[in-house]
Amino acid sequence: MIFDFKELYKDLINNDFEEWQETLPEQLKETLDKRPHGKTAEWKEVLATLPEIVPSRVDITADKLQIGLADDCQDDVREQLQSTLQRLHPWRKGPYELFGIHIDTEWHSDWKWQRIQSHISPLKNRSVLDVGCGNGYHMWRMLGEGARLVVGADPSQFFLVQFAAIKKYVSALNGEQPIHILPFKGEELPAFTQEYKGKGFDTVFSMGVLYHRLSPIDHLKELRSFIRKEGELVLETLVIEGDGLNLNSNVLIPEDRYAKMRNVWFIPTPDLLVRMLKRAGFNNIRVVDINQTSIEEQRSTQWMAFESLKDFLDPHDHNKTIEGYPAPKRVIVIATV
Repeated sequence: MIFDFKELYKDLINNDFEEWQETLPEQLKETLDKRPHGKTAEWKEVLATLPEIVPSRVDITADKLQIGLADDCQDDVREQLQSTLQRLHPWRKGPYELFGIHIDTEWHSDWKWQRIQSHISPLKNRSVLDVGCGNGYHMWRMLGEGARLVVGADPSQFFLVQFAAIKKYVSALNGEQPIHILPFKGEELPAFTQEYKGKGFDTVFSMGVLYHRLSPIDHLKELRSFIRKEGELVLETLVIEGDGLNLNSNVLIPEDRYAKMRNVWFIPTPDLLVRMLKRAGFNNIRVVDINQTSIEEQRSTQWMAFESLKDFLDPHDHNKTIEGYPAPKRVIVIATV
């Protein structure tokens, strides 16, 4: 198997998540068996080709996650590393810097973290779940804040390979880290049978997922089921501006695509989103940030050479998508259970 979850199982037991540890091995085997990927052999070869380098320093608190210095390896080794990492194109979430190599990702994910960081409960010694985690950039930032366990969920096995490449070099200096990604959709994660007896994660993140779900209320209820009593939800999603007249009608359901994306189903106003969270059982709901995504925050780079936000917007008016809908605007909401 290209992915090894043995350390995850140990960390789950050490953090009172025995229920997950008991069910995950079979579920992971079943999921990976049902979703064989045509590039698995290639990815295995890519990971095996990564050169063995021990970084002199690792800084996962920096906006550009820094792993090693340019002086930690010879030029030819760095060139081998760069060419190997480029085989994992496209790199969407970051940025990273490995041994002097700047992985300039499509998204400035550090900008989103800056908008979130000051509003959430401190993550020190907390268990954290990140649903829709991508390649794990924000998970590293969570670990950098002192979380004792960080688990991500994303169905893309490709992101899991990118994560494994980064983790290889962090672990080379710091040893095994309590940070793991499961190749699951949020709705595939195991349920806690003792939700109201203290079971669950201290903080659960869902960033960029809600509008992809056919049933947003179901997603909010799923998130709530993963959070311990008095734990915290950090939700980031697309919103539209409302007219303030009819709350129930203030939602955008695209006719077909939204910003060239097929799988966007439901974009509410912030007020309607707050009501949805209340109906799903959340308390202490706070809208802490609303920000229109700029073409500087999401753009094509050498490490993500496909179309990006600029290509998804009206070329004459960046306040509209190419289909004529309001341009992507994102809200951050904090709530508790």
